[in-house]
Amino acid sequence: MAEIEYRTLGRSGLVVSTIGLGCNNFGRVGTATETQEGTSAVIDAAVDAGVTLFDTADIYGGKGLSETLMGNAFKGKRDRVVLATKFGMDMGGTNGPDWGARASRRYVRRAVEASLTRLQTDWIDLYQLHRLDGVTPIEETLEVLDDLIGEGKVRYIGHSNLAGWEIADAEYQAVLHGHPKFVSAQNEYNLLVRGAEREVLPAVNRYGLGFLPFFPLQNGLFTGKFTREGGPADSRIMQQRRHIVDNAPWELLDEYQALCDARGVTMLEATFGWLLAQPGLSSVIAGATSPAQIEANVAAASAWHPSPEDVAEISRIFAAYV
Repeated sequence: MAEIEYRTLGRSGLVVSTIGLGCNNFGRVGTATETQEGTSAVIDAAVDAGVTLFDTADIYGGKGLSETLMGNAFKGKRDRVVLATKFGMDMGGTNGPDWGARASRRYVRRAVEASLTRLQTDWIDLYQLHRLDGVTPIEETLEVLDDLIGEGKVRYIGHSNLAGWEIADAEYQAVLHGHPKFVSAQNEYNLLVRGAEREVLPAVNRYGLGFLPFFPLQNGLFTGKFTREGGPADSRIMQQRRHIVDNAPWELLDEYQALCDARGVTMLEATFGWLLAQPGLSSVIAGATSPAQIEANVAAASAWHPSPEDVAEISRIFAAYV
């Protein structure tokens, strides 16, 4: 297997593998990782391949199931991984009534203790605000996260789904009130969803955050396994999101495939290469439901380092999606 590469998460001292494992499939009904056996097999393969960043959320799998399965699977491996989880989505009362204020001091205290218990760990390496709640001032969220860092329950903090101006405001409030800064930003980003290039990525790079794109392969569309007619029957696209194939810009994808062929790389290798060439990008969070997918992702991420000209040409093909 190809040797995996590592980068710091932005300007922080937290080092992560350039391929991270998105853990939203753990506990998902109808997948191989619905069970503990399936989840453990994928995690074992990832750890053995050198993957260190494991990204989950309390909501994944439904009310903490992803975290629970991961906690069981990480026994004896905890010191070898960078464990990232998130808070702030509706847990349906699992953490008690929240009245929509899921970034508040009261709620975050409940959420972190629940995640620590499910993950069977004393600390979370990267604790991320999943989204703003529209109620709680960001300075209150930063204050409670500061407390958790001081108590050793959290090592670093990040956020997800923030707009560019919200990233700037969070930075300002952290400096103003003397709290630790967010070190990472997680937003949707791929060749067909490039809106982050307008404001989010400039803000990320201005403030030295590590960028972690989710849905980097557009739910698997950029694995190269799909055509106009469809793809693997057990894939997430074919089971849940057939519209992605039906509405895909196949003329552009054909042009992209021709570029890949001309350079002797697969579409998966080219897509990882393009993503990892973007300024500020620390790790590509890719989901997997089998050890074979882990092996393919790790190999692809190390296979091709595109030239600036290659990056520009790929960007040009999908320029309409910026």
